[in-house]
Amino acid sequence: MIRKLEQLLATQDAFLVEGRLNKNKVAEMARKDDTDLLDLLLSDTVIKKHFFVETSSKALIFKKDVFLQFINTKEFLPDSFTTFKSKIGLGYSEGRLLEEKKDVVLNWPYKDCILEGGQNKEDAKRKEMFFNETLAPTEIDRLLDDKVFENFKRYDTEGEHIATELKDDDNLIIKGNNLIALHSLEKRYAGKVKLIYVDPPYNTGSDSFQYNDSFNRSAWLTFIKNRFEIARKLLTDDGVFLTQISFHEYPYLRVALDSILGADNHQFDMNILVRHPERTLTGDKPFNDVVEYTLIYAKTSTFKMPRIEKVKTADKYVYNVSLKEPNGLLEFDGKQIEVFLPERFEISKSEVGKSNLLHRETIRGSIREKNSSGRFYVKHIENLRNEYPEGTIFKVPNMGDDSLNFRLFELPINGNKNGAYFQGMPLSSTVTKKPYPNYMDFVNEFNSANKEGVYEFRNGKKPEALIQKYMEIFANENDLVLDFFMGSGTTQATALKMNRRFIGIEQMDYINEVSVPRLQKVIAGEQDGISKNVNWQGGGSFVYCELKNDAQDFKNKIRRAEESAELLQLLKEAKNSSFLSYRVDPKRLNDGAFNQLSIGEQKQILEELVDLNNLYVNYSEINDTQWKVDENTKKLNRQFYGEDV
Repeated sequence: MIRKLEQLLATQDAFLVEGRLNKNKVAEMARKDDTDLLDLLLSDTVIKKHFFVETSSKALIFKKDVFLQFINTKEFLPDSFTTFKSKIGLGYSEGRLLEEKKDVVLNWPYKDCILEGGQNKEDAKRKEMFFNETLAPTEIDRLLDDKVFENFKRYDTEGEHIATELKDDDNLIIKGNNLIALHSLEKRYAGKVKLIYVDPPYNTGSDSFQYNDSFNRSAWLTFIKNRFEIARKLLTDDGVFLTQISFHEYPYLRVALDSILGADNHQFDMNILVRHPERTLTGDKPFNDVVEYTLIYAKTSTFKMPRIEKVKTADKYVYNVSLKEPNGLLEFDGKQIEVFLPERFEISKSEVGKSNLLHRETIRGSIREKNSSGRFYVKHIENLRNEYPEGTIFKVPNMGDDSLNFRLFELPINGNKNGAYFQGMPLSSTVTKKPYPNYMDFVNEFNSANKEGVYEFRNGKKPEALIQKYMEIFANENDLVLDFFMGSGTTQATALKMNRRFIGIEQMDYINEVSVPRLQKVIAGEQDGISKNVNWQGGGSFVYCELKNDAQDFKNKIRRAEESAELLQLLKEAKNSSFLSYRVDPKRLNDGAFNQLSIGEQKQILEELVDLNNLYVNYSEINDTQWKVDENTKKLNRQFYGEDV
């Protein structure tokens, strides 16, 4: 039947992608009751008998569920997953071959899918599946619909309490799948988050990120794409998205984020020194990996990068220039310029800066082009080097923003090629601004990061000082910061200490063993990390809640089961559940046949029984009595979604 159906479908171009039969194409057309597909199936007697039933009036009814179940078996087109070939490559843009367009984009298998499932980070105690399953559009809508939150708690200086209300300025911690949580956040937080910082799984092979090994990078890129597309909607118009990554996926992530977040919105990539170059973790590596990268994207292309602001002090003003009678006059741009040969002036230097002294600025680099004094020197003074002795001073009137009302330009001295000018303390502004470098040294902070927050957290814990630097650059006090790979809670701990509001999302159970206890200690006034630098004395609060799950509890029981009897009981539970997938063959639910299988096979079948759309409870079903949602939880959900004040 499989071979016959494949041969029949292959006769029609409508079911082919790049010359090959595509499972998703066939399934999509079947769900739409496509007449071309139905006519083709009816043209073969055997297939017609298998997928159609004849009524007493000779009408034929398409057994759609049977057909979908058949083509969703692993044996039917096992290598056909998406509209793209099963490899990484530069192929299509907006449905057209690259040779027909000038754009270069990154395509990969599963790019057009929604991949529901969890991820492991650091010291995860259990493994979670990463589901390589394609869902129909209506199923995706249901999967990503607003979900019910439960187990609300408020943590503050008084301890832990049952939450009875939600306030607009509450900090929020969510336990649950971050893809689902992000979609549930959209209604409340769209356009309100100033800074998103994420530290996703690095896909190094050692970060416990579980997925189909045949599509390693593909699954990881789709995992990123699904989450970043919805997270971007939460940013304010002047918001910024920061993603930290290692060299393993850096080039692929950069191209993918250009597509997801917009190439025009890319600001720059920060290079972060995280290990000393002389320190080697393992001697068998081909090179010593000491740098990580933070990719920085704005919400819109009109975003202006903040600049380093530095208050000018008298520290650099140490020179005194005493002038005698000039040796002559020159005229440039209508200015009468006095010339002082070396014997007609004296320059002295003080060890202590004073506001009545001068600063000497070398004319080089961007000063030659972007500074008015530098441009004047290049245009007029620099050409006089062959006519006057080195060190000759030229006094140019009506120039500068200090009390002198003139500039003193100096020809190069001691064989140097660059000249200089002397200026006094500016009157118009005491603040200078310059761009941030794309390099930061955080070796010392990374070395001690594991000691922060009391709890150790191997393989990826970031120091509070790094997050502090990003918050200083991109988020002001009371701005909202989001981290949906929360981990040990570094972003949230730093936000508390810097008076930034925050949202954190984490799926793993350690959220209640590491992350939440860490934040409780921050509220109590712990002195780790940046506490002493910011004079942290404690305080603040946050609300904790969980996505209410249905089938996820069932899946957790499968993974924990060790005996066949436990799995048989779960089979009986599944038969009476609300999450049984419509694709399941009823024959597989037979107790006798189930008992003949190995424990591994039994677990596999039970996993496949679960409809992934029912991992969490939709908010639209909150009043359904089967979910047993109490009145306080209903009230808090209505407040969260803006339906109850």
